[in-house]
Amino acid sequence: MKDFGVKILDEDDHIFIDTLRNLGMSRNVATTMAYFMNVEEASSREIEISTGLRQPEVSLAMRLMHKQSWITVRSEKKPGKGRPTKIYSLAAPVDEVISYYEDKIYKESQATISAIKKLKMMSKQVYPTPSK
Repeated sequence: MKDFGVKILDEDDHIFIDTLRNLGMSRNVATTMAYFMNVEEASSREIEISTGLRQPEVSLAMRLMHKQSWITVRSEKKPGKGRPTKIYSLAAPVDEVISYYEDKIYKESQATISAIKKLKMMSKQVYPTPSK
């Protein structure tokens, strides 16, 4: 039997995850982001065990994070036969990821405000206010 030590997310990590989710980040990505704040690098198996996510959820999160250039991936060949293990590490600082969501929310709110202003202008043209 192998001895395998892993870190487990605590209450502060879960608060961090909930806050990221409130910004619009998916649960899988938020959970792996919180995990990477506590470790330098990890295999997908370590992420699964530590976060409680299933393998497909970890793969999806890694794909999304890699697409955004938030993580780096390297292969590590184990002795003997078998596939090399992918080792993931955080490439972007967490502040950069948070800034991404800050910009996204700002742009969305500006678009909403613009749409509301346009509706107000259109409603005044089509339905003029009644005079007394």
